[in-house]
Amino acid sequence: MEPRVLVVDDEVGVRKALSRGLGAEGMDVTVAADGPTALNLAGTGAFDVVLLDIMLPGLSGYRVLERLRADGVTTPVLLISAKDGEIDQADGLDLGADGYVVKPFSFVVLVAQVRATLRRAAAEGAHGQLRIGPLVLDRGSREVYWRDEPVPLSPREYALLEALAGRAGTVVTKEELLRAVWGDQRAATRNVVEVYVGYLRRKLDAVGATAFVRTVRGHGYVAGDPESERVTGA
Repeated sequence: MEPRVLVVDDEVGVRKALSRGLGAEGMDVTVAADGPTALNLAGTGAFDVVLLDIMLPGLSGYRVLERLRADGVTTPVLLISAKDGEIDQADGLDLGADGYVVKPFSFVVLVAQVRATLRRAAAEGAHGQLRIGPLVLDRGSREVYWRDEPVPLSPREYALLEALAGRAGTVVTKEELLRAVWGDQRAATRNVVEVYVGYLRRKLDAVGATAFVRTVRGHGYVAGDPESERVTGA
């Protein structure tokens, strides 16, 4: 599936340019304009990389990064700032940033850094856990928990949940699920997706995770705790 990127910047022009440019590079882009929103979205662990401006309203990029790392969120973060001093860059890296991009930057170079970060994360297995509300999906052990209670899933059910939870708050079509879970749209049918979504829902319902996976009629499915604000706007 497309790499999921969170772009955080208080400048509308920067958000639009990066959203358009990264989208053209085959990435699924979500944007945020302030620190609290960035923390809520990035805190789900549902993104593959975060581009985080330092100067943000509500909560600085430094504080967002600090809280993410304190909460155990290991999603790679590239800090973006007009500050080019060595101390500024060192502070960001010490807080757990995976890179530091100085404005103004070359878009070509930025894309190269994003792709390099994604490759390192994949090689190092940086995404240990995915958290959406009370749901925890451990990508290392391939185990799933709801409010600390294990949810027994078959390998196919786990792959389906991971594909949905990895894009929490966003509608995922049946065609996208076929590619992500079965490897090819021709390897299974849309009806098979419906059947496995039904299997997954029954197992989630059994532990109290009712409505975690919801149908968006005519479009596909969306995952997320309906009572959690952490997936709003994802």
